[in-house]
Amino acid sequence: MSENILEMRGIIKQFPATRALDDVNFAVKKGSIHALVGENGAGKSTLMKVLSGLWPYGSYEGDVIYNGEICKFSGIKDSEEKGIVIIHQELAMVPYMSIGENMFLGNEKGKKFNIDWDTTYAEADKYLKIVGLHESSKTLIKDIGVGKQQLVEIAKALAKNAKLLILDEPTSSLNESDSKALLDLLLEFKKNGLTSIIISHKLNEVSYVADDITVLRDGKTIETLTKGVDDFSEARIIKGMVGREIADRFPKRHDVAIGDVALEIENWNVYHPIYTEQKVVDNVSLNIRKGEVVGISGLMGAGRTELAMSVFGHSYGSNISGTVKINGQEVHLHSPRDAINHGLAYVTEDRKGNGLILSNPIRVNTTLANLKGVSTRGVIDFDKEYMIAEDYRQKLKTKCTGVEQPIGKLSGGNQQKVLLSKWMFANPDILILDEPTRGIDVGAKYEIYCIINQLAAEGKSVIMISSELPEVLGMSDRIYVLNEGKVVGEFDREDASQEKIMARILASDKEEKE
Repeated sequence: MSENILEMRGIIKQFPATRALDDVNFAVKKGSIHALVGENGAGKSTLMKVLSGLWPYGSYEGDVIYNGEICKFSGIKDSEEKGIVIIHQELAMVPYMSIGENMFLGNEKGKKFNIDWDTTYAEADKYLKIVGLHESSKTLIKDIGVGKQQLVEIAKALAKNAKLLILDEPTSSLNESDSKALLDLLLEFKKNGLTSIIISHKLNEVSYVADDITVLRDGKTIETLTKGVDDFSEARIIKGMVGREIADRFPKRHDVAIGDVALEIENWNVYHPIYTEQKVVDNVSLNIRKGEVVGISGLMGAGRTELAMSVFGHSYGSNISGTVKINGQEVHLHSPRDAINHGLAYVTEDRKGNGLILSNPIRVNTTLANLKGVSTRGVIDFDKEYMIAEDYRQKLKTKCTGVEQPIGKLSGGNQQKVLLSKWMFANPDILILDEPTRGIDVGAKYEIYCIINQLAAEGKSVIMISSELPEVLGMSDRIYVLNEGKVVGEFDREDASQEKIMARILASDKEEKE
């Protein structure tokens, strides 16, 4: 009997303009954790959509063999009946429904028109306990953080009697401690015989958790590495992904003349938009100079995004107070339009929800923040819009069939490049980049780092919020550390280290308790 629970042989998936999968072969051992890595657009998610039935039998060529049987899934229900459950990168939770309701949505307990709520919540609590989540299953999804929502998704998968669990970028929204806890949970499941496939761009996590790593590049299988046999180093994995070695993960900063203070925030306070007694940004003061990249680090829930959005035209929060100065002059930014008019841009961490219109083409998305730049008396010049979008496509090396391609058809890294194009065309003096490389591969990250350095060289001021400490350390001239809504530390590039930043966070926690 084969030791493989899954084999995918000769998989070809053709779209009108491109071949997404080109004779891909992929095998997963029973009871193992198998990582699938590659640059954005390499075909990882497409391959998993074939496996889970999202791309049904007949829409691709090749065979999917699960437990020795050739499968012809017509939809996701078919694969779930076999115990194949996929958890997507964008969590699909209904915020105003309870954990238990979300867990059994579409898989309700009881009769068709009579849900058994006692069984629903009892079963939900049982699976929450397995994943180490102590919330009641009657808690609303909106009242728990992203890390806990990820655990709910895993509990939901277990409730479907998962035998093969597919996780697409499961830690992309988590801080380091939550990521480690989730990976350790997968290792525990492995001991109990559960097989997992993990797609991730965080190569240190891949090396930590995976037994085997399969590399895809340009829709083809490049190689499979096995722990204890092959080199599992990040450098070796990167070489397989991009076809070359990347000697330095962060591009060198050329000597940039740091200028005068461009943005100054003083005594900034923000309260939660719904729970208005809860302060989420507490008396924060910081500044950034022209030509400077300033990193903002902190654990999830530290208030980094809340700070950025509230400064960007009060687009988050209530009872906002404090002072914002641009080029030494106090300004009052009561709307995103006010912020844009004062040369401030905010590149959201949620590119699909708030940053881009997925059904619209690259051309339209590129000019959204600066329609005046492509219009005369309110009438858009479509030829000019096309030329500008094409110019940014070439500058940022966006991989697409053309600027008329819908954004939703692009990979995550290329969507991020269009989002950056949108704000670069608005020609701001100050850019706030919130998790600018979340969920994208090392090659695309490097290209975005180069763009950040180029913006700084042009005299722009860049604030970069990131959950990845190596990224903050590798890109920033200065770093502010936030914890529980407060600035608890500030470091120059030369003085900063992961240990110092974490020590500052832990020390502030201790001070708070005392």
